[in-house]
Amino acid sequence: MLRPYERAVYYYETDKMGIMHHSNYIRIFEETRIHFLSEAGMPFSEIEAQGILMPVLSAECRYLRPLRFGDTFTVELRITDFNGVRLGVEYTVCSKATGEVCAEGKSTHCFTDEGLRPLRIKSRYPAIYRVFADNMEH
Repeated sequence: MLRPYERAVYYYETDKMGIMHHSNYIRIFEETRIHFLSEAGMPFSEIEAQGILMPVLSAECRYLRPLRFGDTFTVELRITDFNGVRLGVEYTVCSKATGEVCAEGKSTHCFTDEGLRPLRIKSRYPAIYRVFADNMEH
């Protein structure tokens, strides 16, 4: 299993109430995907260097407990759907101090070329395909 993504809440990410602004969770999901790919041995920069893009088709988040400036959190990523054209990812954000789940979310993506035409990566990019297929939750 790959290491969860971990970091602390930055001050600029908080709102007037002193909690992490809701919009930042979607950014954290992206950071977690980038971390996952690095941990899996396929940095996102290598994927893009091959002319592959992974646009977001949808993203959602359910907020359960607030995170505050300086709180350290972890994010577990699970690949829940993958067929070589589309990708479904779920995220669980937890407080490192308490272990409590602070947020849950999911996003869907597709694979395209630089002209945004859909790609089937299984035969043309088998190493990239394996990163996702080998880490899909069954």
